[in-house]
Amino acid sequence: MRKTVFFDLDGTLTDSRAGIIGSLHHALRQAGKPVPDDDLAWLIGPPIQDSLASLVGESAREEVFALYRQRYDEVGWRENVPYDGIHDMLAALSARGYSLHVATAKPRVFAERILEHFELRPFFDRVFGSELDGTRTRKDKLLEWAMSDMTVLGPAVMVGDRRFDVEGAHANGMRSIGVTWGFGSRQELEDAGAQAIIDAPAALADVLD
Repeated sequence: MRKTVFFDLDGTLTDSRAGIIGSLHHALRQAGKPVPDDDLAWLIGPPIQDSLASLVGESAREEVFALYRQRYDEVGWRENVPYDGIHDMLAALSARGYSLHVATAKPRVFAERILEHFELRPFFDRVFGSELDGTRTRKDKLLEWAMSDMTVLGPAVMVGDRRFDVEGAHANGMRSIGVTWGFGSRQELEDAGAQAIIDAPAALADVLD
């Protein structure tokens, strides 16, 4: 039976740290807010608009988010790079007949742009993302919508680097595979209950099979 596989984008298909953190630093400086010393990687994964409240406070969140999105729309989205082995992994899965999709909390308009730019879009049947107004930024709600909006061919699996991917999958009766090359840790993925954890893209085909 043909399996349906959903992939997270940031931290799973592409290393988006430079674009996201660079845009966030720009926004903080423009808003006159201090730039923290830590690498802020904890912001990558959950909806960034939600995470900003704990960084700058509720009153400044919207201003910083608007500045962040402006810079990300102009240049930040290009400051991505596919992880080594991603193209080969997707080609191998396509050749084996898997139905491949993207499910990201990132606005779909940015996800589509990134996938096209890095020549990843042809591998995917559908790209599911949030809307610019914040609709469907939670991974459980996003996957629920995706599953209701398509014909699912065989068992569904979610592949991602953060606990939000694992928890979103389980909330929708899907299996989950965690990856360790992104922004989460193996411990985070284990604690969330990932059914399998892999350390390299080349390992995914065998785990799915």
